Amino acid sequence: MSTGVRDQVSDEEWELRVNLAACYRIVAMYGWDDLVFTHISARVPGSEDHFLLNAYGHLFEEMTASSLVKVDLNGEKVLDSPNAVNPAGFVIHSAVHEARADVGCVLHTHTRSGIAVSAQKSGLLPLSQISLLPYATLAYHDYEGIALNEAEKPRLVADLGNKNALILRNHGLLTVGPTIADAFLIMYALETACQIQILAQSTASELIQVAKPIVDGIQAQVEQATVGLGGQLVWPGLLRKLDRRDSSFRD
Repeated sequence: MSTGVRDQVSDEEWELRVNLAACYRIVAMYGWDDLVFTHISARVPGSEDHFLLNAYGHLFEEMTASSLVKVDLNGEKVLDSPNAVNPAGFVIHSAVHEARADVGCVLHTHTRSGIAVSAQKSGLLPLSQISLLPYATLAYHDYEGIALNEAEKPRLVADLGNKNALILRNHGLLTVGPTIADAFLIMYALETACQIQILAQSTASELIQVAKPIVDGIQAQVEQATVGLGGQLVWPGLLRKLDRRDSSFRD
């Protein structure tokens, strides 16, 4: 299977497959997975309407470069694969990919902390330093039921706008980025911020929010802190960590 897929795709696509399989494994490593019920998608290099998606029914910790399925905007296979896909699960992802040419990766989670914050009327609060990264590029989308309805797409896209983080009310979290590494880093910050918020709210103490002038100026500080590399600053280290644990994601 591995050799067959590797021979059918470009070097650029294979590299993307390795990185996307790694992202699935890392999400599982951090405990952000939800059995088989969320997705991470990536746009295939050199193609505007081909994407890689997880094989439906595979756990995130099982994902490999060759098990990923290449689909079009309708969630239909464009490269032969014995693995099944869930077109309904691609509704949110396809909407974002179609509307945002700048988005190379869409990452969606159903974590407990993320859903807990999504159910709060006030949403994410600027309570911690790490919360400011997603807070500066955050949007919200109201719940419309399980994401199976094509008619929801334009409303979701309109709510996301040009932002890179989206809280899906009563549902979960979504981040986007030009690369897998960028989408992951924003999700790491968003998920961590949600965990901190739930922990802070569990105390009886009055909460202190970060002052608005600091929030407004955070984007420039983030660029400085990541030395302009964004997610790529942390991604190579995460791949090394995965390789030490189990390098089969590269198969």
